[in-house]
Amino acid sequence: MPAPTPTPADIQRLALLIEAEAIQLREFIGVLEKETALLIAADIDALMALTKDKTDRYRQLQRLHDDRAMLLGRMGRSHSDASIRELCKNLPRVLARWEEVLTLARDARERNQLTGKLIHERMQHNQTALSVLLAAADQPQLYDAAGNARPTGGGRMLGSA
Repeated sequence: MPAPTPTPADIQRLALLIEAEAIQLREFIGVLEKETALLIAADIDALMALTKDKTDRYRQLQRLHDDRAMLLGRMGRSHSDASIRELCKNLPRVLARWEEVLTLARDARERNQLTGKLIHERMQHNQTALSVLLAAADQPQLYDAAGNARPTGGGRMLGSA
């Protein structure tokens, strides 16, 4: 059975969802850029504050994506690039915006991968520093509470004569 002919309202709704997704993706990329800068600067407090904004924007993007998928499903179409191109073939502005959405989505994915790499590098650096500190904690103290040097080794072992 062929897919039903979409109504003008369906096509308008699709165009609005694509426009909203482009706007949200631009804003999300801005958050990812800010996140990258904060990671490089090691500004943990600001990163923590940014996390909620990033999560909220991601959820909004997911809702738009889901709404688009449901709309296409109601129109009897698959949720694919080809379906959107076919439905919007006579709407060059909507197709241009769709191209922008695809480009922005690739950019967001690449920026998110970069952020993941930066976080991984920070974690490795922190793990190395922690290992050094833990190894140093196993060593006898070289100074007493007054700051005087304590000799290490060379003394008699307990229980020896």
